Amino acid sequence: MSKDRRVLVTGGAGFIGNNFVRHLIERRPGWEITVLDSLTYAGRRDNLPPSPRIRFVRGDVRNPTDVDPCVQDADVVVHFAAESHVARSIAENRVFFETDVLGTQSVTSACQRFGVERLVHISTSEVYGTALVPRMDENHPLQPCSPYAAAKAGADRLVHSYVVTYGLPAVIIRPFNNYGPRQHTEKVIPHFITEALRGRPLTIHGDGSAERDWVSVHDHCRALLTAIEAPLDRVRGKVFNIGSGRSVPILGIARTLQALLPDHDVRIECGTDRPGQVMRHTADASRAREVLGWTPKIPLEEGLRDTVEWYLAHREWWERAPEGAVREFAA
Repeated sequence: MSKDRRVLVTGGAGFIGNNFVRHLIERRPGWEITVLDSLTYAGRRDNLPPSPRIRFVRGDVRNPTDVDPCVQDADVVVHFAAESHVARSIAENRVFFETDVLGTQSVTSACQRFGVERLVHISTSEVYGTALVPRMDENHPLQPCSPYAAAKAGADRLVHSYVVTYGLPAVIIRPFNNYGPRQHTEKVIPHFITEALRGRPLTIHGDGSAERDWVSVHDHCRALLTAIEAPLDRVRGKVFNIGSGRSVPILGIARTLQALLPDHDVRIECGTDRPGQVMRHTADASRAREVLGWTPKIPLEEGLRDTVEWYLAHREWWERAPEGAVREFAA
């Protein structure tokens, strides 16, 4: 049986963060959770479930006076907080480096000073750039293609440096493209779904041939909990890809969603290509399988169907587009 823990989740009101908080609430009844979130446009307080086991703190990871008290009270820190939109980073990249790199420095430094049991840092597959091999393992070169990816690569290597220099008990997770409930409509799958429900065409970048490895947020959350509970000597300093090992073109996603919405006149159009576009991402997640015992359980077609059903049932959630939303989607 897992021992009870106090977990700090930075960025816990965002997409993956709130799903992870829900995952802990459901599966670890003795755990207490603090969510630290600045509630930018992509983080919403109502994303979190009502629970006396959740303490919400509105604060900025760039500010040590917000971070330190939360880390001091935690056994485990799961660090999601980041700016995470590729297209937005092309136009407004300074805040990405401030939040993703300096914010990570604040969190990592606090974890080192206060002696947390474990830090799980959420990086991204975007740090790899376009795949040089059929499936990318954790030793694939880091060749970020956008300011967002470069900022995340900096944060990723910053955490690694704390492991090497200070012996920080940290684990680095590189998830591939997540999808699921409560994902902001700037991201490609909820963007396509909500545009279809509004009667608008699905506009893809270029010819839609760019491929991504899609993984359900629920499968990702299982991997994160496993990374928290695995023996430290098996995971300290390690990087884990979390993906399906299967890549699907953006055009294929659009066509699948088109088929899942037969009662809507869903049209697909091609637009201009996006600067900094990555042409293919496919995960080699064998390390997660061998060390964490994790494999994805939710097939893409099933996960997409469930996601479409969630957006159909929660129109009031996505129609309240937060201020600052960017309509140009990110793959």
